This record gives sequence, C-alpha cells and structure tokens, in this order.
Amino acid sequence: MLRVIVIGSPGAGKSTFARKLRNAAGLPLYYLDMIWHRPDQTSLTPKQFDLRLHEILMKDRWIIDGNYLRTLAVRLQECDTVFLFDLPPTICLAGARARIGKKREDLPWIESETDRDFEQSILDFPRNQLPQIRELLQKHRHQKDIIIFKSRKEADSYLTVTFPIPQRF
Repeated sequence: MLRVIVIGSPGAGKSTFARKLRNAAGLPLYYLDMIWHRPDQTSLTPKQFDLRLHEILMKDRWIIDGNYLRTLAVRLQECDTVFLFDLPPTICLAGARARIGKKREDLPWIESETDRDFEQSILDFPRNQLPQIRELLQKHRHQKDIIIFKSRKEADSYLTVTFPIPQRF
C-alpha cells in the first residue's frame, strides 16, 4: 500500500480515515479539496487542478482524499489501493452538518453552513455518483486492492487490525 485513494460521499468520514491512515502508514496525504479550493472560496480551473493532481500522481507514495468523479479514472490507474466509503446518505448528511464551524486541515476555510444544493448532492450520491464509481472499480478489481466500508466502525476496525499499536512493557 503505497498509492492510496479514499473516495465516497461528502460527510462519509473519508478525511478522518485518511488522516488516521496517514498517521499509521506514514504516507503523505493530499486533499483534493485543498487543491481545488482557494482560501477565498474560489476554485482553480479544471486544467490547473489536473496539473496539480498530475504532480502528485507522479510521486512514489501518497494518499489522495476526495471523490472528484471527473478525475477518478486517472487516479484509479495510478493507485494500488482504494478505500470506498459506501455509507447511507443520512449518515453522510449528519457528518457534513457536524463539521460546520470547525477548523479542518482538508478545507482552506471554516464552513459556516451547508447549502441545499450540497445537502441534496449528498442525498443523491447513491443514485448519481455511486453507480459510476462502482463501474470504474469493477474495471480495476483484479489489479487494485479495493476495500469498501459500509460504516465508520468498519473503517476504524480496518485500521486497528492493519496497523495495531505496539504494546509497551
């Protein structure tokens, strides 16, 4: 596990898992939201974003956190491991709402609210994006290690089993 992507709906717990994985595995972590968004809440152009993503993909080791369906095929080609968070939309919506007003290392500003369009995109994620994600993963199922989490507890258990904390005597 040297080149990892963490994907799924907003609010699913991808960034929290990616941070824990970074700390356990010692891999550098890149947040797509930090690349796409500027602190003034504007965004890069798709071409600028793609160039920054390409620079990361050329590195030997990384974790890339973020869904960004438009670039998923490219990231799938370069990664060796995929973590998909496939949680119910209500859980993801609650997760997105819970981070309002909190400083985060994965976003260049503090969210003050969620808007209706963003919330609706979370509720629609299983219908609008998940089928395309599953189709792309199906194409790579023999070449990539693909782990699907149905709950945050499964993700935490994976980390505990894969990266146990050494006992001290």
